Amino acid sequence: MRRKLIIAFLISTIIFLIAYQTNYKNKNKPSLINQTPKTEKILEKYSVENLAKSDIKDGDILIKEKIEEKEKFNSYIFEFRYNPNLDGKTIKKTTGMINIPKEGNKFPLVIMIRGYVNPKIYKTGIGSKNLSYFLANNGFLTIAPDFLGYADSDKEAENIFESRFQTYTTILSLIKSTKKIEKWDGKNIFIWGHSNGGQISIYTIEVINNNIPTVLWAPVSKPFPYSILYYTDEAEDKGKFIRKELAKFEEVYSVEDFSITNHFDKINSKILIIQGALDDAVPEKWSRQLYQTLKEMGKDVSYKVYPADHNLRQSWQQAAEETLSFYKQNLTE
Repeated sequence: MRRKLIIAFLISTIIFLIAYQTNYKNKNKPSLINQTPKTEKILEKYSVENLAKSDIKDGDILIKEKIEEKEKFNSYIFEFRYNPNLDGKTIKKTTGMINIPKEGNKFPLVIMIRGYVNPKIYKTGIGSKNLSYFLANNGFLTIAPDFLGYADSDKEAENIFESRFQTYTTILSLIKSTKKIEKWDGKNIFIWGHSNGGQISIYTIEVINNNIPTVLWAPVSKPFPYSILYYTDEAEDKGKFIRKELAKFEEVYSVEDFSITNHFDKINSKILIIQGALDDAVPEKWSRQLYQTLKEMGKDVSYKVYPADHNLRQSWQQAAEETLSFYKQNLTE
């Protein structure tokens, strides 16, 4: 009898010790209840800082059919195949217009970055065609991408902010690929940006951090996301969708990382800002403030104001001549 009691005691002791040990481990194990999985910051790679550190690959530029022949230059459609999301494997195509002068073998290059156009009405060349023809007529090779989602380009990214950020990688990849343009002189590369294209231009030169002489016509120069929210009343839903998506974005990311105004110190390009005093899309005070801010920071920037609207129609010839003069002054022999 005594032996049975001893055995029962030992068994109960062992069960107690096992239960205690299990309970102790569970008490010290982190609880998964109410824990949200860590969100992967997949858009972080598009910030100014991260793009500056990225090994952005070049793409392939294919000149397609001739669309117009002028006395001093020919105009062609081009296709640009590249990796917009920087994953090293996703290749997409954007189309665009390239103008190549006839007289001579090698030419300085201007990358033309247009402002916003509704994709439903957009055709290759809208927003940059007139100035690109003027520059090509004066001996400059010009190239203007349509961007993803426009003309015959591939579909843009599903996320509205990634779609926007991929305009930056489009231009950065295109710059990397200019060496593949046979007619480029290999030395002189310039940027022209209008309106929202001005914001893309500024973002680009902040990332690149060296001198690419840049002309900005009525640039959207306010910080992200105000630079988008300012125009939301023009949307069919008055900006409801954008504000909803922005709220989600700000739960994960710091908007300052994607704002041009936080990275002006990285600009090392010579800049000419041209603004219309009658502009009702980009207030003149924005460009004046941009000029003053950059000037106070010691940047090489100049500013011209004309009595004109957003597209500088009333002073277009003067603005075009000023742009051409700026590029010529910054040519490297």
